[in-house]
Amino acid sequence: MAITTYSELQTAVANWMDRTDLTARIPEFIALAEAKYNRDLSCIQMDKRATASININSTEPQYLALPDDFNFMKRLRITSVAGRPLLAYRTPIQLAEFVAARGDATGQPLYFTVFGPEMELAPVPDQSYTLEMTYKRDIPALSNTQTTNWLLTQAPDAYLYGALLEAEPFMKNDSRISVWTAARQFVVDQLNAQSQDKMFGASPIQMMPSGYTP
Repeated sequence: MAITTYSELQTAVANWMDRTDLTARIPEFIALAEAKYNRDLSCIQMDKRATASININSTEPQYLALPDDFNFMKRLRITSVAGRPLLAYRTPIQLAEFVAARGDATGQPLYFTVFGPEMELAPVPDQSYTLEMTYKRDIPALSNTQTTNWLLTQAPDAYLYGALLEAEPFMKNDSRISVWTAARQFVVDQLNAQSQDKMFGASPIQMMPSGYTP
């Protein structure tokens, strides 16, 4: 059978488990598989752009909320300034040291860090700026309302193998764990390699210093 929707996926998982008494558990197996794929996959379909505006009238204009589907930052730049300068990442401690050394000085942000659902900029913005972030997003979680997504469309086997891997320990069928682990990992490696090919093509990767201009 085709596996193109959340409902069809649940049916397929039940068929492969050959069990009729775990229908209520199958959404849990699928959700656990998605959680692992959010950590393991690095596909171009997970890259997303979003804009944010600094509210200079806020009591803490250096803090901005991250998108709900944020996984990790790949690039952050100021688009409202000529040259669209990139902001460099600093650890929370490094950023705190930078701020402490400057006292209460404000200016155009140069650095950023991430705190849970927020990012912090430094120095504290001296005016309103528009930022563009490119980040890795979480996979849109399948549900009765989100019936499909890019991963299910491109790799239904990823969902099937991932859900079956989560089901086996619950069923105390340890002998099958290695089978689905290998099948799942094969799909992960293929998807990640495919994305690398799309990003870089046949050209060899060359290391260049930051700020390099050909």
